[in-house]
Amino acid sequence: MTTELHGVLTALTTPFNPDESIDVATLRKVVDRSIDAGVNGVVAAGSTGEVGSLSSDERLLLVDTIIEQTAGRVPVVAQTGATTTAEAIRLSQAAQRSGADVLMLLTPFYEPLSEAETVSYIKDVAGSVDIPVMLYNIPPVTGVNLAPDTVRALATEVDNIRYIKDSSANWEQALTLIHDHSDVIGTIVGWDVYTYSALAEGAVAVMAGAANVVPDEIVTVTRLIAEGNLTDALAEWKRVYPVISHLFATGFIPGIKAGLELQGIPVGVPRRPLAPLAAEDVEGLRSLLKALGKEVG
Repeated sequence: MTTELHGVLTALTTPFNPDESIDVATLRKVVDRSIDAGVNGVVAAGSTGEVGSLSSDERLLLVDTIIEQTAGRVPVVAQTGATTTAEAIRLSQAAQRSGADVLMLLTPFYEPLSEAETVSYIKDVAGSVDIPVMLYNIPPVTGVNLAPDTVRALATEVDNIRYIKDSSANWEQALTLIHDHSDVIGTIVGWDVYTYSALAEGAVAVMAGAANVVPDEIVTVTRLIAEGNLTDALAEWKRVYPVISHLFATGFIPGIKAGLELQGIPVGVPRRPLAPLAAEDVEGLRSLLKALGKEVG
């Protein structure tokens, strides 16, 4: 395996122009913002990137642009799951050709699959590429939970399934993956409010959309935990947690975009039908960012 993911990975937002087209120039700035802050990887076309509202061609553009802008400075994880096996294979093979380091595979959404159908889809798509694959477990979107025993069986049988991103918000399940299955698969927790706990428990990484907004603070927490300094890491986590909690409570994707806008990076608003963050919630976020010492407009 050539790529070992660790630390914090930013689930990148997708900037939009007023006409809802992808703002490529600002996307490049968003990539640099995270890398300059010291994150350990970036993620293209994930949930925070509004993948559900993107066309196939837009997803290819997004992945290609992020890989080009990253220029090998950190690993790029490309989310290539789709509603059909054929489309997921097409996107996965395109991302591999473009130079993605790891593929993140969302299982089909809209119509929940049986376990057998889910396993078949994963094996077919993972078998179509040579690079490492990360399973993406997000039951609120897919209607299907990848149970730890199923994850273990897949990782044991399919050589390039190396990671799972667990966004189930089920802490007991995350702990089971971390403590009972780390011999066959690396667990990456994708629920931002669990960042400190997940890393302290031994998750190989966290994937955080909030790292678009507060990358320096999340990187500091991650670094201190890696150094074994849990006391200072917890103190820093308590400083940044109110911002992350606010994002979860008021609208995560709109909040990410508002948080960047407040800090001088105009990424536009979410693609309709998602609405921008409510004015009172923007003001609350402004106050929390100021309390962290951020320069906000």
